[in-house]
This record gives sequence, structure tokens and C-alpha cells, in this order.
Amino acid sequence: MDNTEENAIELHGDEEIIEVIDLNETDPGPDDLADNLEDVDFEDAGNADDDNEGWETEDEMEAEAEQDDSEFTFSKHTGSVFCVSLDPATNSLAVTGGEDDKAYVWRVSDGEVLLECTGHKDSVTCALFSHDSSLVASGDMSGMIKVWKVETKEEIWSFEVGDLEWLEWHPCAPVLLAGTDDGNMWMWKIPAGDCKTFQSSACQSTSGKALPDGKRAVVGYEDGTVRVWDLKQGNATHVIKGQDGHQGALTCLACNKDGSLVLTGSVDGCAKIINTATGKVVGAFSLDGGKAKGSKDEEDSNSVESVGFCNILPLIAVAYLDGTLAIYDLSSQVLRHRCQHEAGIVHLQWEESSSVVSTCCLDGALRLWDARSGNMVSEYRGHTAEILDFAINREASLAITASGDNQVKVFCLQRPDR
Repeated sequence: MDNTEENAIELHGDEEIIEVIDLNETDPGPDDLADNLEDVDFEDAGNADDDNEGWETEDEMEAEAEQDDSEFTFSKHTGSVFCVSLDPATNSLAVTGGEDDKAYVWRVSDGEVLLECTGHKDSVTCALFSHDSSLVASGDMSGMIKVWKVETKEEIWSFEVGDLEWLEWHPCAPVLLAGTDDGNMWMWKIPAGDCKTFQSSACQSTSGKALPDGKRAVVGYEDGTVRVWDLKQGNATHVIKGQDGHQGALTCLACNKDGSLVLTGSVDGCAKIINTATGKVVGAFSLDGGKAKGSKDEEDSNSVESVGFCNILPLIAVAYLDGTLAIYDLSSQVLRHRCQHEAGIVHLQWEESSSVVSTCCLDGALRLWDARSGNMVSEYRGHTAEILDFAINREASLAITASGDNQVKVFCLQRPDR
């Protein structure tokens, strides 16, 4: 080969062209090298894997940039995962429900599936353990509800209602409560199936919760009404509506430890505190009067997505669709902190015995906030889509997140104060 001039040799094979450029004997300067590189074809060279060795492909670089802080990923679901809860007895089992019309009961330590809950006709949006962890209830959007015995892995009861909005176990008995879009609340003894319905106006029962005393339940409705039901008598002891009620559908509710107060959230951008004994609204909270920034009408109000009481301090947390987590003082009703997120908040949860509140977000991140200072304690990433639900164990050492990326992740929560 003549070294005094550049020769380009073309090798044809498998549709790929490699140009070999012979440089002058004199060491090339940077400019010469740049000129020569311009002649090299860096386009995709088919399946020439060997030639790519040492080079990072775009996908690999993206994968490296994709941070995953989780300890473990459960990936049995084949569609979005809508709900997750832990067994209250030991916190060692999780149940998840998803778009694939299935719920799985699995071990948090290694992801081993103990029970696959099949036979649903639609996305499983509710899945939760009974108070003693012996039973699991799974409910789908179409209204098919099933109860499974964890120990024997068998289905022991099923029932079909109208479109299901929410499902809750009684706090101290094998009794199941459900709310449907025709406005009814249902209550069943499991497995006998004795049934009671609590009827109200024909608008959706959007959220509900049995109070810790086990004798009452609080239910929120699409028209903004809140009812406190006596489970034994079957009547509503209090109805909070009109000016006292919300001006839009209820999205969430939570009660304090003894059930004396209930915190409600609505698409109207307000959160309210109701005394469950008197039915009186004793507090109302909204950011900027409840309207989203720059909005002109009711429909643009900044929806409240999740609410909760702190167990150890007189604080409440309210999470909004615009990404604001607001920490309010319960007694003075003053806004203490605004914790801003990059995207809408889906769900919040206080730790059992600290002032830390956790949030999951449409940006796929889980964040822990100290409600005393309003500062973020830590952030965990790993999902490639929004987190739709999460659960935290009693010791606040683990979080389990369910996401639109079809995955459930287990995160170890490490904190400097532990």
C-alpha cells in the first residue's frame, strides 16, 4: 500500500461498509485528524456487536442515567399497578392489584408469590388485608369483589356490586365495606355473606373509611356531601352538605387515631375537618382560596388528592394536584410549610410514630419530608412512570411503591436520625 497518499479500502459484507483510512507517515495534527474523522461513517453498523465493544450505545447511556434506588423489583404484573398494601400483622406480605385483572400476595423480602388472585373481569383497583392478616379482599372496577384465605390460598367468598369506588376492611372484625357509583355503601360479614346496604342519593360514593371504634363509617360523595353512618342501626347520624360540605366530589378522607376527627379532601381545592361526634366542620383549609394559579372558573380549582393526620404532633398534611404538599397546624389552622413537588402528588402517608410524611408523585419519585422544618429528608427514584400508590411499614424502614410502569418496588428508607 502506498503510504504517501490516503487510500480508502471498502470492505463489502453483510451490507456494512468500513472505510479504512491510511494517514500520512508524519504524525497528524488535530486538524488533519478532524478532517479524516469526517470521512468515517459512524452510522449504525447493523449487528456488528464486536465493533461496538468499548463504545456506549445511546440506550446504555440512558440506562446508566436511569437511577434506581430500590432494593428489589416485583414485576409479575403485566399492566399498570394501581394499589398496594401490607399485611397489618407482620408487615412481611404485600398485596398488589393491577390493570392485568389480577392481584398478587407476595413476600416483601424476596418477591415470592404466595397467592395469585384470579377471576376478575376488570382492573383490580382495590386489594387489602383484613385486620388480622388472615384474609385478603380484591375488588375490580366492574364491581367483582373476592375474598381469599391467605393460609389455604383459596377463594372463600365473592360478590358482584355496581362499579366499585372503594373497599375497606372493618378495623377489628371480618367485615368488609364497599362504596359504589350508585351511591350505596355495602357491608358484609365474611365468609357468611350477611349483607347490609346504606343507601343515599343517587350519586357516587367516592371514598369511605370505617372509624377506629368499629361502630361508624364516614363516607364522601360526588356531590360534596359527607355522611357519618351508624353501622349497627344503618342510619346516617350526621350529613354534612351545602355550605358546610364540599363544593365538588370528595377525593380522599382520613381520620385521626381515636376517630374523633375526620379530614376530607375534594376536587374543590379544600380540605375540611369534621368532628365525628357532632358532625360540625371545625376547620377548613385551602391554598390561595382553593383556585389553581391563573384559573378563572371552578373547574380549574387545585384538587386535593390525599390527606392525613400526624400521630405525634398536632399537624395535618394536604397534598394537591399542582404538586404542593401543605403542612397545617391543627389547632391554629395556620399554614406551616409548603413543600413543592415537580409534578402532581398522588398519595401521602405519615409515618406511624414520627413527624415524617411521605409522598408519591406523577414524576415517579417517592419523597420523605420532615413536617417540623418543611425540608425534604430524602428522595427515592427507580420507576419510569407515575407512582399510583405506596405503603410504608410500621418501623418506617421500607416503602413499597406501585407504578404505571407495571412494576412494584421495595425501597429501604435510610435516614440519618436512625
